[in-house]
Amino acid sequence: LTNTNITDAQEMETTWTILPAIILILIALPSLRILYLTDEINNPSFTIKSIGHQWYWTYEYTDYGGLIFNSYMLPPLFLNPGDLRLLEVDNRVVLPIEAPVRMMITSQDVLHSWTIPTLGLKTDAVPGRLNQTTFTATRPGVYYGQCSEICGANHSFMPIVAELIP
Repeated sequence: LTNTNITDAQEMETTWTILPAIILILIALPSLRILYLTDEINNPSFTIKSIGHQWYWTYEYTDYGGLIFNSYMLPPLFLNPGDLRLLEVDNRVVLPIEAPVRMMITSQDVLHSWTIPTLGLKTDAVPGRLNQTTFTATRPGVYYGQCSEICGANHSFMPIVAELIP
């Protein structure tokens, strides 16, 4: 009932192991090239550096005279009607729509994460390392985010607000 020619087919086993691996490599190489090319913006309109501190963000508009400001969460006593509690800041990041923007993100003390979910952005801020993300927004509005890393006792009190204008 058992044929030894079928059970001892080393050449066949080698072929059906190596052939799918070669096919996967041939599919992956062009995809990785396209993924790399879409991630890099050669001439961004803006370059903004974001530095995470406990418990606020510092922003630097490096292309425009080194404009630097801090962005702190507004305490509940300073909120206006309609403002979002724990998400509103005193200084928003203002960006244009339909313009490529490069965000360079780092941290001064511990791990942070610069996250705005509605824009699809999440980049870790690591001390001693400069991470980069690029995006082009298409709709004006005010977009809210928070540090999504457990960076300390008050890590959820690091809101990020980006105001996108035409």
